[in-house]
Amino acid sequence: MTLVTLKDVLQPALKNGYAVAGLVTLGWEEMRAYVAAAEAENCPVILQAGPSCRDHTPLPILGKMFRHLAEAASVPVVAHLDHGYTVEDCRIAIDSGFTSVMFDGSRKPLSENITETAAIVEMAHAAGVSCEGEIGFVGYSGGEGSAGTNPDEAAQFARETGVDAMAISVGNVHLQQDKEGGLDMDRIRAIEAVTEVPLVIHGGSGVPVEQRSALARGSKVCKFNIGTELRMAFGHALREAVNHDPSRFDRVQILKETHDPVVTATRQVLRAFKGA
Repeated sequence: MTLVTLKDVLQPALKNGYAVAGLVTLGWEEMRAYVAAAEAENCPVILQAGPSCRDHTPLPILGKMFRHLAEAASVPVVAHLDHGYTVEDCRIAIDSGFTSVMFDGSRKPLSENITETAAIVEMAHAAGVSCEGEIGFVGYSGGEGSAGTNPDEAAQFARETGVDAMAISVGNVHLQQDKEGGLDMDRIRAIEAVTEVPLVIHGGSGVPVEQRSALARGSKVCKFNIGTELRMAFGHALREAVNHDPSRFDRVQILKETHDPVVTATRQVLRAFKGA
């Protein structure tokens, strides 16, 4: 069994100069492909259940799916709740066998975010589970704008919450389909100068691959969340499979044809985060 916590994979990454991918899942097909890709690349992987995934499949089921894959995997696998917005979200995830939870209080005032995150950290640690927090709201492409993380507030947040990882807002945007954005390196350097906590980039699909690699090898950014990029790979493969033979109706046969393309795309993502 290679089910591990977020801290288990991020502390070695911080020490040895690489990053771990937090891969956003929507269903069984992606999960399976992500683990297969991680095994092929011989690196750890974080399976993430975000809000849209949870809307489709209940957390107790997702926990069993993640753990089933981890138990058979040859590489470390983290079962991670992405963007939990309430104590109840995080409690259900912990009770469902997740090994890591992310509480997103980034829209709240700093003092409230710290207080609520610290309470969830305490609950998670008591259960042997890791906790990621967010300071500085990360917005959405075509939607809410990002609020850049203040380095002094980041230092206070890390110190007073005890989080195992800290998501920051440094020019990153969720759901970005191109890789032309780039991150604010000066802000990243200012944040990492005042904390030892592993840093997390949400909206990693919008970050140029060269910058992903440079940060993985030369900063305290130890986790990149990748969703949109791999959703696009899955969607393209699914469209090709459906259009290849419009008379087919067995979704199991159709979905099987998404596996290899998603594995290939995921392996390319994972390679960028490896050490020098």
